[in-house]
Amino acid sequence: MLIVFVRALILYSLVVIVMRIMGKRPIGQLQPFELVVAIMISELAAVPMQDTAIPLINGIIPILTLLIAQMLLSFISMLSVRARGVICGKPSILIENGNINEGNLRKEMYTLNDLLEQLRNSNIHNITDVEFAILETNGQLSVIPKSQKRPVNAEDLNIPTKYEGLPLDLIIDGRIMIKNLEKADLDVHWLKNELNNLGISNLNKVLFASLDTNGDLYYQEKL
Repeated sequence: MLIVFVRALILYSLVVIVMRIMGKRPIGQLQPFELVVAIMISELAAVPMQDTAIPLINGIIPILTLLIAQMLLSFISMLSVRARGVICGKPSILIENGNINEGNLRKEMYTLNDLLEQLRNSNIHNITDVEFAILETNGQLSVIPKSQKRPVNAEDLNIPTKYEGLPLDLIIDGRIMIKNLEKADLDVHWLKNELNNLGISNLNKVLFASLDTNGDLYYQEKL
């Protein structure tokens, strides 16, 4: 029983490390070759995890081999546009200026029902409102509405807007993010004073605190 536990722990750790090295993209955004590698790695890890008669190294070596192959293909696709087209494929235009491209639909084995479903997911209910609908290499459909059908924004109305950057996380689960404080040219003493003025004397009781680009401090206490 202990051997099974140790083998499972080793293989689990290896798969987590390998998937982390492969990148942070979610499953739905993986390229086809990346998805194949992810599925094969999971299968290779499951077999020696269940069958103790199989040497552990027989699962580790193929997993590392697939990792090297995936990194090599990724490196090649970064260096060459032509190789990128072969490895990852090319986007296909399914709708152009409100007209469905039947040839590309057949080429990509994409049905009209699939197309209409993806348009509805993009809050598009009329094909004539679409300037371009592009099937990306990862299988997602990018929809570009016609200019007169796009939502009005501040630029269209000539309304000036202020810069909005990302807020800095200062406290997460009671732990102070020192590096983020340094980015804002602040220190722990300032943070303690600010929270003390808000009636909080113990930073460990703070679930989350952040500082936006306007200098406003947001916080929430633990329950």
